[in-house]
Amino acid sequence: MAQLLYRSTNRRSPSVTFREALLRGQAPDRGLYVPEFYPIFNRDFMASMRDMSYPELAANVMKQLVGDCLTLEELRGMCDDAYTFDVPVEAVNGRDGRYVMRLDRGPTASFKDFAAQMMGRMVPHYLQQEGKELVILTATSGDTGSAVAQAFYNKPRVKMVVLFPEQEITDRQRKLMTTLGSNITAVSVNGKFDDCQAMVKTAFSDDDLKYLPLSSANSINVGRLIPQAVYYFHAYGRVSRDGGMAVFSVPSGNFGDLTAGLIARGMGLPAKLYIAAVNENDEFPRFLETGNYEKIAPSRNCISNAMNVGHPSNLARIVDMFGGHMDNDGAMTEKPRHIDSMRRQIKSASISDELTRDTIRRAWEEHNLLLEPHGAVGWAALEEIAPANRDGLAYVSIETAHPAKFPEVIMEELGFEPDIPASMRGLDDRPESYDTIPAEYGALKELLRKRF
Repeated sequence: MAQLLYRSTNRRSPSVTFREALLRGQAPDRGLYVPEFYPIFNRDFMASMRDMSYPELAANVMKQLVGDCLTLEELRGMCDDAYTFDVPVEAVNGRDGRYVMRLDRGPTASFKDFAAQMMGRMVPHYLQQEGKELVILTATSGDTGSAVAQAFYNKPRVKMVVLFPEQEITDRQRKLMTTLGSNITAVSVNGKFDDCQAMVKTAFSDDDLKYLPLSSANSINVGRLIPQAVYYFHAYGRVSRDGGMAVFSVPSGNFGDLTAGLIARGMGLPAKLYIAAVNENDEFPRFLETGNYEKIAPSRNCISNAMNVGHPSNLARIVDMFGGHMDNDGAMTEKPRHIDSMRRQIKSASISDELTRDTIRRAWEEHNLLLEPHGAVGWAALEEIAPANRDGLAYVSIETAHPAKFPEVIMEELGFEPDIPASMRGLDDRPESYDTIPAEYGALKELLRKRF
């Protein structure tokens, strides 16, 4: 097997192994790492994966993307340790051929657990081998921070700083980060997620901080995307009809989940279409329609708060996949040469808060389907873009977080609070500890220099 290398979307840094890409996070030229090519699975593997456990499937898929950087046995051990929870793909009552994949059964009840739990095992493994330490700097719009904080909590050789927008995450999302302590520093930013993300990116290019061994656990790190590609294969193995194709509706904020799906497609997954389901931050559907990209600044506040992103970082990867180039500021320096192919493979719908709330109500009343706001955006987009089934296709909508993380919205729309998963019980009573800073890079820089 040829050694798979990762190149930068900015095309000015040398290609690196998966191990180097994982530990660096961002390329020296400030680009994002992407695979130089996609290993393609054959039909025999597609047929055999139906009988694999999730950890076994994950090890086999990720082995193709990490190359010689981990053995299959090492990956199997990590996956067995990381994926101790269910990954249900549920048929929707009254909607034949439609399914919801629930990615909310992990330790922080979010789809971010799938990548974070693997990173929390791979990164310390490599650091131990090299005798190095790392400071992981991460911005979160809601779920990333809690997932990576839990995954790296008390892990050796790693310290973590996680930034979150003060007014734009729920109490439970915040407490999953601020009640840990130890090697986790939580920072509340008086601004928006885009401010947090911009501050993190600036820190990586600040010469004054070169003494810090910085990396990221945001989806700018390709190590976040590789584990997420796995659950698309898992879903397909559960819903495919005699080798037919599938349609996936993906709630999209920073577009890491969609990028992972496109990676899976590049590896041979029979995905007919991806639906990029966004809230009122509609920069991507407007781009698909017009070919012109304009950031939304500031981003619009919606109840699907983890998707309140006015400029998704991973668009640089998606644009690159289709033959274009987007710079670090979101300027389209080269429009995708294959934009027609992009439009065939990806559709997008913008879902208002009003429709999100209506979808939560209707899904429960008509299908006994409990959705939180992000999953409701995904379901609404699927119903809008593919209102009727086509023969031979399976339709999978992704539920990205547990409804218990959004009790206020569920109570308002359905009149009850969802059951709290075991991983979150007692959370409301735990003491919190976090720093608060303005949305200014200088404040973050000062905190980092004092703390480390």
